[in-house]
Amino acid sequence: MTLRLAMAQIDARVGDVEGNVVLILDAWRRAAEQGADLVVFTELTVTGYPPEDLLLKPEFVTANLAAVDRLAAEGPPETVAVVGFVGAGEGDATDADHWDVALATRNLTNSAAVLAQGRITAVYDKLRLPNYGVFDEARYFTPRDLPCVVDVAGVPVGVTVCEDLWTEQGPMTAAARAGARVIANLNASPYHRGKREERERWVRHHAVQDGTVVAYVNVVGGQDEVVFDGDSMLCDADGRILARGPQFATDLVVVDVEVEGTASPARGALPARVEPPRLEPHGEVWAALVRATRDYCHRNGFREAVVGLSGGIDSAVVAAIAADALGPQQVTGVAMPSPYSSAHSVEDATALATNLGCRWLELPIGAPLRAAGQVLAELVATGFDDEGGTGARPDGRQPGVAYENLQSRLRGLTLMALSNEHGSIVLTTGNKSEYAVGYATLYGDMAGGFAPLKDVPKLLVYDLARWRNRTGEVIPASTITKPPSAELRPGQLDEDNLPPYDVLDDLVTSYVELDLGLEAIVARGHDPAVAARVVQLIDRAEYKRRQAAPGPKITERAFGRDRRVPITNGWRG
Repeated sequence: MTLRLAMAQIDARVGDVEGNVVLILDAWRRAAEQGADLVVFTELTVTGYPPEDLLLKPEFVTANLAAVDRLAAEGPPETVAVVGFVGAGEGDATDADHWDVALATRNLTNSAAVLAQGRITAVYDKLRLPNYGVFDEARYFTPRDLPCVVDVAGVPVGVTVCEDLWTEQGPMTAAARAGARVIANLNASPYHRGKREERERWVRHHAVQDGTVVAYVNVVGGQDEVVFDGDSMLCDADGRILARGPQFATDLVVVDVEVEGTASPARGALPARVEPPRLEPHGEVWAALVRATRDYCHRNGFREAVVGLSGGIDSAVVAAIAADALGPQQVTGVAMPSPYSSAHSVEDATALATNLGCRWLELPIGAPLRAAGQVLAELVATGFDDEGGTGARPDGRQPGVAYENLQSRLRGLTLMALSNEHGSIVLTTGNKSEYAVGYATLYGDMAGGFAPLKDVPKLLVYDLARWRNRTGEVIPASTITKPPSAELRPGQLDEDNLPPYDVLDDLVTSYVELDLGLEAIVARGHDPAVAARVVQLIDRAEYKRRQAAPGPKITERAFGRDRRVPITNGWRG
């Protein structure tokens, strides 16, 4: 027979229970209008994912339960819906022999409700609760080891949730053994580079091994430090992908699935579906950063952004992301040249703002820098002589890091003043390589509300700039080709203090993403002294990263909730 199945790839928002109900009902009704027998939503659709400590608020859990009752009552009765929510029912946790972490003390479950004919006809409670990386599900939920298989238009349909898929046997196989011919897998699976291949491997594995059709449905949208890419898929029992949802965009994917069994109901054929184009690798990352930036800003009440433009590669890429996310007229680029800023940097910043169509300000920091230097004259070596020009101090002390950071902090002060005055968000411009080794100034260029490049290594920043220019120059070519420099002292280059970025980026990947020790890092071909120094810099900069703005995860292991090491610790290497 033919089961008409809809995959509702929506952008459920964390905490917005009422808004999510509206999204669910809208998609459900559109599925029903197309004759769908079944519509599958995403993990924790009602609450958004991850709800984190909102789950500790009884009123929040109660509102979520009331929302499920409302959905059951108001949804189209002839189309079955599977919707993610937080369960709070009675029942025993799975046997401790089947679980390897401490269980949550409260009797909440990460659940999926089967809604049909105006009521809740079945509930599945997630078994495999991830407790690694960005996930904390064992903090909140109780696992249950009970498969759920329901009849939908004569077809046995199993229900599973996200991590239940990521194991050789587990709940997917249990549902198949309980008779399921189609398995709905509800997901809130965050994006990182290469994630699609991992997901698709597990989907194909279960489809072929268990002899079932698998509907993998994933949420879309940015949520603080993660971004969800959608990219839902339907796979038949031969491992063929029958349909996909788009990346980083909402959609309702309706497909006729052939399942052996009773005769199909009479209904019209679906219109031919055009599969969404697959984003190329750099375009995929760009889409992730744009979506994450847009959702963070809009969902937190910001329509406008301010970006400090230095003429360098990082600020240029952040400004381009902001323009694509919010619209160029909603972005203000601010050049804040100091006495050490080169003329070509200001020219590049001006050209970038012109190319993007952003608003543009130039606010030199020479005067406030001179004033700060006068206040701190006896305490901090500055770069001004008595006449206000640049030069060595009479006492012979040379300007150092304190003076360089003073420039950065004056820029942060300027941007935050504009933010406060106009209600705009400051987007910080540091990249993962800089955040790793502390090559960013706390309360200076780290000041702001969101860090789009926080998980983007330096070399990838260059790749993204070239990708953004693929259809015409937006980021000036000279910004891409000139040696990177903070321009906080005469003739300064990043490589004065850091290894070349091709070396540094691999060291960061080795230590942060792969968790390798010094011996293993050196075995990858790195100089022992350089590796030891970079590892020390990474460890010492943890206190800075704890105070940094959030930014979207796009690698397998990002700073923030994905990597949690103690600030104060004596381990070295």
